[in-house]
Parts: sequence; structure tokens; C-alpha cells
Amino acid sequence: MTTPVELSIPLPRSVNTRIYMQLTVKSKAITLFLTTASAEEAGAPTPMGSFVYAIPDRYNPSQPLSTALFTVEPTIEFTTRMAKLIARKTRLPAYVGNSISFASTGLGGTVEEEMEAFKQVAGLVLSNLQHVIDPVNGQSNGTETRGQSNISDHLSSLVGATTI
Repeated sequence: MTTPVELSIPLPRSVNTRIYMQLTVKSKAITLFLTTASAEEAGAPTPMGSFVYAIPDRYNPSQPLSTALFTVEPTIEFTTRMAKLIARKTRLPAYVGNSISFASTGLGGTVEEEMEAFKQVAGLVLSNLQHVIDPVNGQSNGTETRGQSNISDHLSSLVGATTI
């Protein structure tokens, strides 16, 4: 999928505001851009938010490494979490730009509202990345073997032992 996929969901607990996403999967990296807009501000430019780069850690796969390339305080945590989630699930580098504003939510952007939005965005993005997350024959990007469990399963079948 080298052509960007554009997606949209309603911003949780808000009226007439949507989260817009642009997702691009290249052979070596994934890019995701997030922003919000209401019907009233559809033509108005949105200020740039944070931009984060995350890569999978070969030595600790559950904790991807990340660096903020551009930071805007209200968006940096959401952006970093999303970039790390994508890098961990796909085992590919991820670039995430985020300018989502929670100002129009019911309570003005509480932790619960932000978490609800994060879950919805993550669910939609990961569902569009299933071809990268669950690759055919246990291979990532068609070239490298996926996961320690695949190696363990293969070794177990050769020796006749079971994996714990």
C-alpha cells in the first residue's frame, strides 16, 4: 500500500468534529498523520503538532525506541504512544505526525477523552495494517522472519518438544 489511505472517525464526545488520518505503508516504513477539524473550520489551516519517529528495538521488542523530531506540548504524548504502538505491532519504523485538538470535546480534553480517542484511532489504524501485522508465512515485508515464537515453534518441531 504505497498510496496513502485517508480515514476519518468522529472525535469522541464532541459534536461535528472529526479525526482525520492519512496512513501510508512503504516497504521500509509507515507514516501516519492525524488532525482534527469541525465543519466550521474545514477550510482553515490547522497548526502543526508533534512529529515522532519510532523504531522497533531488536533486543527488547516490547519497548520500541522513539525520538521526537518536532514537539508541541499538548500533542507529544499521544504522538509518541501512537508511533511506538505502530512500530511494536508492525516491526517497521513509524513516522507519526499529530495535531489532534481535544478542545472541542465535552470536557475539554480530559485523560478519559484522550484515551478513548487513542483507542479508536489505534483500532482503525491497526485494522488497516493487518497485512503488515499478520504477514503470510510468518514474514515481515516478505523478507525477514517474524518473532521469537516462530523460531521456538520451528525448533520445537525439530526436537519434538513443546513450547512453554
